[in-house]
Order: sequence, then structure tokens, then C-alpha cells
Amino acid sequence: MLNALNNKTIDELRQALVDARDDGSVRVLILTGAGEKAFVAGADIGELAQRTPVDGKEFSVSGQGVAHLLETMGKPSICAINGFALGGGASWLFVARCALRAGQQNSGSRR
Repeated sequence: MLNALNNKTIDELRQALVDARDDGSVRVLILTGAGEKAFVAGADIGELAQRTPVDGKEFSVSGQGVAHLLETMGKPSICAINGFALGGGASWLFVARCALRAGQQNSGSRR
């Protein structure tokens, strides 16, 4: 599992962040990827190859909106980095209010 970002993933992440923001019982967020290979592998290349320039811009703006939501939601977040953090995944490391960036020694996050 490389946790590539596509429309479905972005939409699900946005909804999860909105739900967490609006739920008073949620006091902190922990973000991690499924599997051990990647926290987030960046854009889904198969989906990206099918995009027009307009679609590509809309997808980029949508992903930036999720990052902005994470940055401004007002709750602390922890990024548990399990593998590579590439593209949009690396940008989330910078916008999250991470009290701790936990990763394996070989996490390979790129900045």
C-alpha cells in the first residue's frame, strides 16, 4: 500500500477532518498511512495521467484545501510517518500542528 492521493482519498480525508473539527470530544489527531511503505506517496500517477490541465488545477486546489483545513482546524495533530512522505504527503508534515513527527529510522521523508 503506497497511499497515493486521488479524488476519493482527498474527499475522504476532507470529510474526516471536518468531522474531527466539529466533534468536541476529539482533542488531537493522529495521521498515519496504511502499511509500512509510505505515509503518503503523492499523487496517484494513474489518475494524474488522465487529467486535463483544468482538472489538474482543480485537484491541486482541492488538496491544498485539505492541507489548509488541517492547518487551521485548531486541534493539535501528530504525523506518525511510516515510510516515504512524498508530494502532498510531505506538505502535510509542514502544515500539521505536529507536536511529534514519529517515524521509522528509514522513513525517507523528502522536504
